[in-house]
Amino acid sequence: MNTVTQTMKFRQSLLSYAEKHGVTQAAIKYNVNRQYIYRWKRRYNGDIQSLANRSHRPHHHPNQHTEAELQQITNFRRRNPNTGLVVLWVKLRQKGYKRSITGLYRVLRRQGQLTVKLPNPKYIPKTLRKDALSGRACSNRCEICSRVLHRRKRRR
Repeated sequence: MNTVTQTMKFRQSLLSYAEKHGVTQAAIKYNVNRQYIYRWKRRYNGDIQSLANRSHRPHHHPNQHTEAELQQITNFRRRNPNTGLVVLWVKLRQKGYKRSITGLYRVLRRQGQLTVKLPNPKYIPKTLRKDALSGRACSNRCEICSRVLHRRKRRR
């Protein structure tokens, strides 16, 4: 990271002021905690790049999926592309997969292997059903709504 941010310049001026006038006076002037100044004094080595924010990302994760597990998921998904998440999880459990279904979901989402479920063509949203049952024509002019309207007219 070669860019010098405004925050880094602020920290550098804060530390130089603290060197001349003391930590307490610097904390009062810059309206920060003394602990904040001591933290940056420990990190500062004379280079402004040492005042940059560090990453909070962990170095490792103990519960991370192993390469063998990821390969098993990928292979099974490649052989069974239309299998749902629950069925896939149950079959993987039979093969020795010991993770939760949410863990499997996260892996599939990260790999882009989740299939998008197509909407049910017979399903009518509640707003359309209300319109059809109230006697008004729905905005889609679908045949299901027109059948409902036709039955209502016939009953009268």
